[in-house]
Amino acid sequence: MDLAEYKGVYVIAEEFEGKLRNVTLELLGQGKQLAEGIGDEVGAVLIGHNVKPLAQELIAHGAHKVYVYDDPKFEHYNTTAFTRALVHFFNEVKPNVYLVGATNIGRDLGPRVANALQTGLTADCTNLFVDDDGKTIVWTRPALGGNIMAEIVCRNNRPQMGTVRPNVFKKPEADPNATGEVIDMHVDLTEADFLTKFVELIKVGGNGIKIEEADIIVAGGRGMNGNEAFTGMLKELADVLGGAVGASRAAVDAGWIDALHQVGQTGKTVGPKIYIAAGISGAIQHLAGMSGSDCVIAINKDEDAPIFKVADYGIVGDAFEIVPKLTAAIKAAKGM
Repeated sequence: MDLAEYKGVYVIAEEFEGKLRNVTLELLGQGKQLAEGIGDEVGAVLIGHNVKPLAQELIAHGAHKVYVYDDPKFEHYNTTAFTRALVHFFNEVKPNVYLVGATNIGRDLGPRVANALQTGLTADCTNLFVDDDGKTIVWTRPALGGNIMAEIVCRNNRPQMGTVRPNVFKKPEADPNATGEVIDMHVDLTEADFLTKFVELIKVGGNGIKIEEADIIVAGGRGMNGNEAFTGMLKELADVLGGAVGASRAAVDAGWIDALHQVGQTGKTVGPKIYIAAGISGAIQHLAGMSGSDCVIAINKDEDAPIFKVADYGIVGDAFEIVPKLTAAIKAAKGM
């Protein structure tokens, strides 16, 4: 493999119901930095049906080129068919780097593509940077239960691939005046390329704000002592702030709240503007999931709790007394 033939940092764009996932735009921002570091360009590969209008949004967020596979056969995500398209793209364009969001789809698609192309893939990355050689991407991810951060490289194969957790990087501001190239692509598909069939979409988790998309999160931990706090005072505070309720793994394991609300290494990575941690001690696995928050407010009776080391504001006290007072104060300030 002549590595010099492979050019470009490409984000595998993910869309759902006509909208781009935030992680796609986040990766474009980071992809631009990586591309500048290796003297390359950043682009995107967009697969779906009636998705071509989204290409301009990708360009506005940094893509120089957008390759579009727009076909009715791609209306619903299909592992083998999407893999076929990305292998086709690799053979036609010869990309240097593939960036994939660590979403349900990305975690399914990334390994399949890597296997088909006989290259490596680093899963659930939390940081990316260019190695000293100026051409190799260093993929950083938690290892050994989150106790160390491993740095992984793929020096001898292309593309260099990794899945990256949502909310690890900030979404760049859109530039409405940005220009780029939109290139139509086509791959011939047969029934053999569809090993599974879409039957029905079932949405779970209710109609509330998803924690990975929330600007404000009110999270509870073991100190909540039961599910009543999550359905009661934490939800009330989150509702007043227009945010969502989160939880530590301890609270989820205890059955106090659904796993869809779990923040941490084994849960979801979040990056809200405000993260309120009530009764959360601050284990390293939990911190790995919320370290991208702009402002962290910790409430805990234990003044030595590790959460205070990462908090911008800390309140030492009983969350069952402080949270209702905080809610009342916000309501008063809003005239509610």
